[in-house]
Amino acid sequence: MNPANYLDVLRLPRVRPSMLLMLLARIPTTASGMTLTLHVVLALDKGYGAAGLVGTTGTIGIALGAPLMGRLIDRRGLRTVMVLSTVTEGLFWFTAPSLSYPVLLVTSLLSGITVLPMMSIGRQVLTALVPVAQRRTALAMDSMAVEVSYMAGPALGVLLTTTADSRTALWVVGAAMVASGVALWIANPPVRNEEEAFAGERPPRREWLTPAVLALLVTSSGAILVLAGTEVALVAALQEQGHVRWTGVLVIGMCLASMVGGFVYGGLAKAPTPRFLMATMGLLAIPVGLATGSLWLLALALLPANFLAAPMIASSGEVLTRLTPAAVRGEAMGLQGSAFTVGAAFGGPLAGFVIDHSSAGWGFAAVGAAGAGIAGIGALVDRRAGRREVVEVG
Repeated sequence: MNPANYLDVLRLPRVRPSMLLMLLARIPTTASGMTLTLHVVLALDKGYGAAGLVGTTGTIGIALGAPLMGRLIDRRGLRTVMVLSTVTEGLFWFTAPSLSYPVLLVTSLLSGITVLPMMSIGRQVLTALVPVAQRRTALAMDSMAVEVSYMAGPALGVLLTTTADSRTALWVVGAAMVASGVALWIANPPVRNEEEAFAGERPPRREWLTPAVLALLVTSSGAILVLAGTEVALVAALQEQGHVRWTGVLVIGMCLASMVGGFVYGGLAKAPTPRFLMATMGLLAIPVGLATGSLWLLALALLPANFLAAPMIASSGEVLTRLTPAAVRGEAMGLQGSAFTVGAAFGGPLAGFVIDHSSAGWGFAAVGAAGAGIAGIGALVDRRAGRREVVEVG
């Protein structure tokens, strides 16, 4: 690997301010889930099941809305989406403290459909700003920035709720989201480079939503399934040990391992395929179940699988930009965002079901085996169909 690749990317015009803006804009997005959960539990006096249901409806909305918002970016540009998302997000977050639980449940779904698509926008902007030869490094940096936002956002949400109250926390998150939308509207970073802006009309979906793209979306979903299930199994393992207070420390360790992995990946001249990374991540998650009896052994066992998290996300984004034309990149990125969301929606419940009927150790094994199994099934389908393109993109 060559660390100088990162300096070369950062020297490119508009890259540094765009990456900083996207990092700051993603923090309120990552804080939103935790803040809303605590509001339902503390202010509305509901259980965690009810709070989880609000999160589920929001997740469904995000999964449905991500491709629609991406398509709108393709057709109308970034500023149109920023206006729509900023207005709807502001209405939701500023009124959420006064809503009853049933109304909050419905509005969470509706708000999710038009939520600010910060994750996919960041990848789309970097793809436009950075030449093809340097996209691997740029997208690896973006994946590392995502890990930073996930370390900061939920922690800030908890801090706001515990030091003030949940209503204040909701207002602050809403204000931060509105500010992010306004800042992005003013900056208006490009979502296509100059050559792509004149690449021609938008092709029909059947021409670009190929088996290779579908395989990549399934791979993306499988990887997030492993990561989401691992987090649930981690909490259960620490609860079995009586060390729940260490959850935040271990999660930070997992994020740091992912950042290191992303740094290594971004400097590689030749990188492994997304499917290989996803399969390896799943296989490395399985033996974590053997380390649930010791806090420090568990902390160490979690590192190898999480080392591949940022590389997997960066790799899938890089391949997706090669497989889809620029005119549909927003929708394609949105579909990948939906795939990530679906993986997270299945990973947690899968781990939870297995843990409820056995132990935390089997939760790690279940989600790891599921990820490796998805990769294996995909490889068998590719082999039988003889689709060389799908095999190559992994």
